Amino acid sequence: MDKQLTIYFTSDLHSYIYPTDYRSPGERDLGLFKCANRFHKDGSTLVIDGGDLLQGSPLGAYCHDTIGSAAQFGEMMNCCGYDYVTLGNHDFNFGMPYLESYLDALDGCCVCENVRRPDGTSRFPARVRVLENGLRVGLVGIVTDYVNVWERPEHLAGIAVTDPMEAARQALEALRGKTDLTVCVYHGGFERDLASDRVLSATRENIAYRICQELDFDILLTGHQHMSVPGQMVQGTFVVQPLDKGQEFLRVTAVRRNGRWDFSSRTVPAGGSCPDRWLAEFAGMERGAQNWLNQVVGHLPAPMTTDTPVAMAARGNALADLFNTVQLAASGAQISVTSLPNDPAGLPQTVRRQDVLNAYPYANTLTILRITGAVLRQAMERSAEYFTREPDGSLRVSDEFLKPKVEHYNYDYYAGVHYVFDCARPRGSRVVELNVDGRPVADTDTFTACLSSYRASGTGGYECYVGCPVLGEIGTEMSDLLLDFFRVHPEHLPLKPGTFRVL
Repeated sequence: MDKQLTIYFTSDLHSYIYPTDYRSPGERDLGLFKCANRFHKDGSTLVIDGGDLLQGSPLGAYCHDTIGSAAQFGEMMNCCGYDYVTLGNHDFNFGMPYLESYLDALDGCCVCENVRRPDGTSRFPARVRVLENGLRVGLVGIVTDYVNVWERPEHLAGIAVTDPMEAARQALEALRGKTDLTVCVYHGGFERDLASDRVLSATRENIAYRICQELDFDILLTGHQHMSVPGQMVQGTFVVQPLDKGQEFLRVTAVRRNGRWDFSSRTVPAGGSCPDRWLAEFAGMERGAQNWLNQVVGHLPAPMTTDTPVAMAARGNALADLFNTVQLAASGAQISVTSLPNDPAGLPQTVRRQDVLNAYPYANTLTILRITGAVLRQAMERSAEYFTREPDGSLRVSDEFLKPKVEHYNYDYYAGVHYVFDCARPRGSRVVELNVDGRPVADTDTFTACLSSYRASGTGGYECYVGCPVLGEIGTEMSDLLLDFFRVHPEHLPLKPGTFRVL
């Protein structure tokens, strides 16, 4: 007799629950409720999330900053019938007590094998679920160990995030003979392009391809990269990944026929109507969030508008100037480095809290480094790789920053320094002018530089920062520093625009 398992899988919801993007009026086809309304559970169904639930939207900021507990996110997941979740790197952004408030309220089970107690045992070990049809499903969760690179140590108090590969290997071995099917839920992505097999990254941040090569899980549910990966076989393992913010989910089906497994999946876009009972149950939280988000924090003489990514990168923009100005004011550093999200949000003339959180959606804190002129030049050369020229001479974004994942956020803007990129020159030699205080920068010069803790870790191709002396850490999140800056300058922002050209 055939046996079947159906999995509904979301990942990287980033606290987008309601059908709103917190930017435009009206209902949008995104968010948890617009996905979960299409889940159909029975005794052979599992609903699973791949992590990064607690941070990312203005609702997430309101829940942390005002309520101080993530329990309601657990209750939302309960409404939607989640059986298992793993943890994403951003779930650690607010520390373990906040994370535990979510997990304590969750009816489902957390599996995250490589989150370890001080005695070395797993805090969230693998599980075996026996379905009504008798099918034994082994579930192992793991999270990228780049959590250790990005996260503040105090947010990881009482735990250690270990090598996910080794943790998954050990857990899979322990499940031998106890399961009919194994599922790995990995908050991490692919280090190789699945179409061309081209190596995308040599770091350990994403190791999904290696997991398929070295381990024999039947199904690998991935996340973290925010890219849509339809179901396919990779080295004998069936893999998928959904887009972020609840834009879509995966319906994965495994059927046992004649002694072998057949796998299939369907990528389902968010849509339909949200059940009234869900909206009503959390209406108080949503109203509180909207009131909090609508608070006016300042005024601008003119809106800070956005443009195409290549135009903003080549000509500069007021948003990047604002971020760098705030970083310089907070740090006292000579140089500031910042980036914009993939989908930047401008600021209107009347600025509300919601606008600031949309403009800077990350939970980044700041790091002050001592860097040499050589390091600064290396970093700028990496930024200059963002550009390439068409045969007609027009600028466009390099494919390296677009495929397989869009990474506009890995282009950096610099303040406190004058520079010129010549994109007609070979990569690695495009910085043709580099001056500080009107003087050419020598490789042996030293400067203080303020940048996000994410960038200071070397992520995004900026390994040149690794090993630079750390002069200080600013533990206040950048979004809060922006709000404080508006409070001090409610009518006029003393921006320090970047001075650069792209040829």
